[in-house]
Amino acid sequence: MSTEWPAGYGLITLESVDSTMAEANRRAGTISGPTWIIAKTQTAAHGRRGRAWSNPKGNFAGTLVLHPKDPPEIVSLRSFVAALALFEACVALTGRPEAFSLKWPNDVLLHGGKLAGILLASAGQGGSLDSLAIGIGVNLKEAPNTSELEQHAVAPTSLQSIGASVDTEDFALELAAAYAKWETQFVTYGFAPIREAWLAKAARLGDVITARTVGEEHSGTFEGIDAAGNLILQTSKGLREIAAADVYFQ
Repeated sequence: MSTEWPAGYGLITLESVDSTMAEANRRAGTISGPTWIIAKTQTAAHGRRGRAWSNPKGNFAGTLVLHPKDPPEIVSLRSFVAALALFEACVALTGRPEAFSLKWPNDVLLHGGKLAGILLASAGQGGSLDSLAIGIGVNLKEAPNTSELEQHAVAPTSLQSIGASVDTEDFALELAAAYAKWETQFVTYGFAPIREAWLAKAARLGDVITARTVGEEHSGTFEGIDAAGNLILQTSKGLREIAAADVYFQ
């Protein structure tokens, strides 16, 4: 387990905020180096496509602010970097690597239930990015209510459900250390080793899944992800590469 905050990474801790992503947006212009913004409570958190994100007390809510110099298509691959860091932090704090898996594009699963989500937001002009915010929510103590769960969506779960008692400070330290390691790997060697490591932990690889975009739905065998992070599906109409979608298991 990690004992020291990673060198070069800042930390801002808040008692309460509307959302750490919103706070990251407000502070991005005044933050010079990579900085984590962590809140004990959030009052207006959200996930992908504006969906509400429940954040019961004791769960982890944090956003990492970066100022990457890469093109936007490279910057977006940091969702996989964050996923690997989350996986590593969970394993380090529970000692149970077999319990966790990664769901494309941005979830961490615990025994098949949704444990954590990742949300990326960038700001910039003219095709270049000024800042990237990587928002992360983890159900450490409590899973959200499932009454409004979409049909076939993965039900939420928590680390507490397997008897793992982890506080937000310990999780933040482990996650920050793991992210710093994988970020260095990404910057030094590119996406190829990140892709390989992610696929080794992928949920339902080789199984039939459904990818639902804004206007279409595709079902097929999950073959992997390509060099751009796209989902590769073998469908009845041939191979499809999907850049963004919600994934549902059969």
